[in-house]
Amino acid sequence: MKLSTSLVPVKKISSSKPRSTFADDQLEQAAQLILESEGAINLIVVRRTSSQSYDVVDGDFEYYAAARAREIDPRKGEMVGVFIIEPENEEALTKQVQLFRKQNIPLSHVISPSEDVAESRLINMESRATNIESRITNQELRYEKRTDELGEELKREIKNINTRLNELESRLPKLIEPLEALNSWKINQLTLKLSKVSVKPSIIEKIFNEREANGKYSSFTNVLERMKGKGLGEKTMIKIIDSFSEGTV
Repeated sequence: MKLSTSLVPVKKISSSKPRSTFADDQLEQAAQLILESEGAINLIVVRRTSSQSYDVVDGDFEYYAAARAREIDPRKGEMVGVFIIEPENEEALTKQVQLFRKQNIPLSHVISPSEDVAESRLINMESRATNIESRITNQELRYEKRTDELGEELKREIKNINTRLNELESRLPKLIEPLEALNSWKINQLTLKLSKVSVKPSIIEKIFNEREANGKYSSFTNVLERMKGKGLGEKTMIKIIDSFSEGTV
């Protein structure tokens, strides 16, 4: 029987050897070469297990490389070349496998990165480093932008707080200097204010009339001197001063 190759779907082949047996980067390199050449120079030897399924007898590395090629490009990597061990050729093919295949160094050991592959890996590493640096730069820019935004938000919040404080302060009763009130308030204002601390209306009227007749008071002592003999003593003067410590009416 003449030895011939066959093309079978990669998905119909299985291997008892784990894929983890082989290095991923070597499988990746072999898969790319298979796609570029549209085939592998080392054909897989398989045994038919049914009309549409096969087990790998020899060439597990080539099989996993072909499987990876199919993952990359399902169209180009759909089929793979094999030698099929059938009952009529089993003895001869098995002997060839033992003689030609088992004594050779596995393809996974033969393939070594060329200068181009090494350079490609170096470029990939540089590209990854550049990408990482770019991501770090972007993170720094986003952090700086967010910091600026938070700074602006803080400024606005401080401004709002100051505005609210000013509004609250404007609502608080303002303290009036007693001497200023005695020198500027009208008689009804003085009466309303001082009557609350039991200052007699007659004394309030005398304080007002004295100011209108002889001018403003220069001090509390001046008030007492000018009101001497008119019913205003030191105790009443202290009441008047204390009443203004509570603010306006």
